[in-house]
Formats: sequence, C-alpha cells, structure tokens
Amino acid sequence: MRSFDLAPLYRASVGFDQIADMMDRVLSSDVSQPTYPPYNIEKTSDDAYRISVAVAGFSDADLTVEVKENALIVAARKADEGQERVYLHRGIATRAFERRFQLADHVHVTGATHEDGMLHIDLKREVPEALKPRRIEIATGTKAIESQVN
Repeated sequence: MRSFDLAPLYRASVGFDQIADMMDRVLSSDVSQPTYPPYNIEKTSDDAYRISVAVAGFSDADLTVEVKENALIVAARKADEGQERVYLHRGIATRAFERRFQLADHVHVTGATHEDGMLHIDLKREVPEALKPRRIEIATGTKAIESQVN
C-alpha cells in the first residue's frame, strides 16, 4: 500500500486541515471499511444527490437518519422480537449497523423515504448568495475619477 505524506499540505495552507484529515482517514490501510449494508450514491441533477441504502428486514421504526457536524449518519437497530424464531436458513442480514457519509459544506438533507426495502436519502447543495460568483462593473478611468470627485 502506498503511503502519502500530507505534511506539505499542512505547511502550505491554512484552514484545509479537515480535508487533510479526511484524506488521511481514507488512505489509512489499517482501518477496514464496512461493506454492510450495500448502498448507492447517485447524482440526480447539478446540485442534487441521492443515497440509497439496502435495508431489507428493517421497519421505519428501526431506522434513524441524522446529520451531525457535516456527517450524515444512517443507523439501524432491530427491535427485540418477543418470540425466538428457529431458522433453517438465514440469508437476510438484519444486524445492527451505522453508516457515516461525510457531507461537503452547504450540502443539506432534503428528505428521506423508505420503500421496498430501500432507504432513499435526498441531498441538495445550496450555496449561499454571498459565496456565489458575481460580476463586478468595471468603470472607465474618467467615470471613476468623476465619481470620486462627487
């Protein structure tokens, strides 16, 4: 596995420590990434996304979706069933899980739906007006001098 030194990034930038920490977490090989439950991330438009998580066997009451500090946390805990079941074959995994997705700045959850064993979480990037590009009027030399005199 390759090892990347992120020290130059720390030396040459200010305020990007979150990006460097995230890259360090992703590139570290000692942390195994969970594969359960399977999920898709799709781009539905220029500023909209959808995360679909396969949650077969879980009811709405078993699932939680929350946003905390730019992280989307999807978790499930199966409620204890009163009677003990005897399975001849158990192929549907309903074990508890917690899946985290790091959200970029200005990405907000707009809704979540649970249907046909899939949990769909819709996201939208909403950039504030102050951060959007704006056109600056360029004044000619004579107009600029006249406006300063008045």
